[in-house]
Amino acid sequence: MKKIILLLAFCLSVGNLFAQDANADKLREEGDAAMTAKNYPEVVAKYSEYLKLTNYEDESRIFNCAFAAYNAKKYDDAIKFYDMAIQKGYKADDAYVGKAMSLRSQDKAADFTATVEAGLKANAQNANLEKLLYAYCMKKGQAAQKAGKTEEAEELFKDVLVVGNAKYKGNALYSLGVMFYNAGAKILADANPIATSDPDKYADAQMAKAKGYLEQAIALNAADANSKKILDAINAAK
Repeated sequence: MKKIILLLAFCLSVGNLFAQDANADKLREEGDAAMTAKNYPEVVAKYSEYLKLTNYEDESRIFNCAFAAYNAKKYDDAIKFYDMAIQKGYKADDAYVGKAMSLRSQDKAADFTATVEAGLKANAQNANLEKLLYAYCMKKGQAAQKAGKTEEAEELFKDVLVVGNAKYKGNALYSLGVMFYNAGAKILADANPIATSDPDKYADAQMAKAKGYLEQAIALNAADANSKKILDAINAAK
């Protein structure tokens, strides 16, 4: 009798496994069909369940689920699945880009820059990541500068300096140089209230920063006429 019970239990167990496999296959096929139709919320729903049932072993559908989640504006889900793809080493360059774009869409600046830096550490030749970082930090830096948030703008422009692209780095250094040159010039012109006792002292500090950044820009590109023009103006003012 015990043998019959054990055999029956074993048969039921195998039957459950077959049912689970069939359900997983159905979810995968429905997710594939939704992907073909570009029904991204449906893709996320179907693939999420399919991947859970298959212990997240299907690397290509993990990546596609992340892609669908991004397009469905489900950014937290996109980040989760892009992280899985990165950990598995599946299309890691593209996964870093997708994760960074998801964080950018949430305006999570610190996490965005950390993700880009991690991606560039993994592959310094990832041009798409460099382009993302440059566009985001320059735009945010210019907005901060316009709002008078010099320290915030400086950090954002400096974030660009991790890239290998000489043009991007040169533009960031030029922006830093111009910002501090203008700050120094404004102190001298306006006799800013915080500097009324010694405006030259405060202006000189800004000009020194400007000079340092501009010299770095020229070191990257000796033909940088704009940086040279401002640097000449700083040197002539001494």
